Amino acid sequence: MPETSASSTVTLRLMKEDDIPMLHDWLNRPHIVEWWGGEERRPTLAEARAVYLPRVMAEHRVTPYIAMVAEEPIGYAQSYVALGSGGGWWEEETDPGVRGIDQSLADPALLGKGLGTKLVTALVELLFSDPQVTKIQTDPAPNNRRAIRCYEKAGFRQIKTIVTPDGPAVYMLHDRPVLVNARSAGATGSAAGEAMPCSF
Repeated sequence: MPETSASSTVTLRLMKEDDIPMLHDWLNRPHIVEWWGGEERRPTLAEARAVYLPRVMAEHRVTPYIAMVAEEPIGYAQSYVALGSGGGWWEEETDPGVRGIDQSLADPALLGKGLGTKLVTALVELLFSDPQVTKIQTDPAPNNRRAIRCYEKAGFRQIKTIVTPDGPAVYMLHDRPVLVNARSAGATGSAAGEAMPCSF
């Protein structure tokens, strides 16, 4: 496990095919199994390779990442285009700029140290660096209070409880930050609020 502290920086890199065995191990850890499909969906290595190969995920407009602290991998994240997800997901979505996200920390010993919020914040910043992205959504289980608090600290707000193909979920949104030119704001006498990143 990497050395972590309140000042640890979380970065993201694109997942590679060589990461599949590591991800397979993570997906079979109890603290991830609990929220990532349950016992009946524990993947074999072959199943993980079939689902999570980056080129396979790209066909479904999903981008996989590995979260890092320094040179050490600490978790998995993915973003996807919500529109046209298929399988009963987000069938009412009409905005091609909406992205969905999912993520998990690999080691339960890393939970409760603010790294989840830093991971989500890094992913949000990365996605909003694309001007075509309009908003970001996520859908934690209603009883996953740790995840909900993490998302809220990263700037998400709860919208409503929904029913997804995986069951009930809390639909949460993060809008694209609105940047106002400081000189223009001063000239008009208006002020713009900004979301402030926070540690968990």
